[in-house]
Amino acid sequence: MSDPKNIKRRGLMLVLSSPSGAGKTTISRELLEREPDLSMSVSATTRPPRPGEVEAKDYFFITKEKFQQMVENDEFLEHATVFENSYGTPRPPVEAALAAGKDVLFDVDWQGAQELRDKSESDLVSIFILPPSKDELERRLHARAQDPEDVIAKRMAKAANEMSRYDAYDYIVINVDVADSVNEVQSILTAERLRLSRSEGLHGFVRVLCGEEE
Repeated sequence: MSDPKNIKRRGLMLVLSSPSGAGKTTISRELLEREPDLSMSVSATTRPPRPGEVEAKDYFFITKEKFQQMVENDEFLEHATVFENSYGTPRPPVEAALAAGKDVLFDVDWQGAQELRDKSESDLVSIFILPPSKDELERRLHARAQDPEDVIAKRMAKAANEMSRYDAYDYIVINVDVADSVNEVQSILTAERLRLSRSEGLHGFVRVLCGEEE
């Protein structure tokens, strides 16, 4: 008997990238609140835990030796070394989530997004968040009151390089208003969940509808 409940969906990998100050973190936080089937990817790192960080929630804290072993065994979907500390996305938890029909959110730069695409292109949906203007991006960086002027100048220079990679992404969201941007990202997620390629059991369901099977 034909039953839509028998149609299972493979999860997807949702990448959000943006220059610092464009609003990616705020959008991600709100999206995770709205979407129970979406979870944040947890990276492994060789740096020591900071006060308040929780193992397996914030990061998987591992030794440099263990990290290198995982690299050699191709256990990362993407990895990089930043300021002598290494970070990487372990493959098994992500693949388990996708197989269970759950979606995984990634906060990575354009290089990480490209590496994820090289490893898992069919599962990947990438979105780049742009600020509405250069002046607004700079204003937001100043408004955070976290960095001195020289650091803000470096962030602006880095932002220009990151924004020039916009065409490597599937979707672009210009973050004029946070609420509107969250709605747009959520709409993309909803549409991508309905892709034919992510539906498992749909072909059998349609054959029954067409009278080809009982």
